[in-house]
Amino acid sequence: MNHPIQKTEAEWRALLAEKGAEAAAFQVTRQAATERPFTGKYEQHWADGSYHCICCGAKLFESGTKFDAGCGWPSFSLAIPGTIEERRDTSHGMVRVETVCANCGAHLGHVFPDGPAPTGLRYCMNSASLDFTPR
Repeated sequence: MNHPIQKTEAEWRALLAEKGAEAAAFQVTRQAATERPFTGKYEQHWADGSYHCICCGAKLFESGTKFDAGCGWPSFSLAIPGTIEERRDTSHGMVRVETVCANCGAHLGHVFPDGPAPTGLRYCMNSASLDFTPR
């Protein structure tokens, strides 16, 4: 699918390097890799602010929607409307819903229907796909 921001592989690599993104950021965001559980820098991060796409800077989540799901990845109950695109993912012998940035197509993680009320959703994100802006 086409997204408003399009770049070549080399341009994405250069942009992530300029931003000082962690080493796994390219594999996670552009090749749909998954970081190991309990290893991401935002998994136990509870500061007040907002979480953005590491690739394009789009604001995706407010810190008030983050919760400890115990799964090993940063989890959110609500995305900022219109910022996340959902895709059917049948990789690894599972059926899941992949989440990508609606602005640049960066792989973020997956969304599951086992989150807290009132949404019942758990946006399970890779820390490597996120950037944080404090309030």
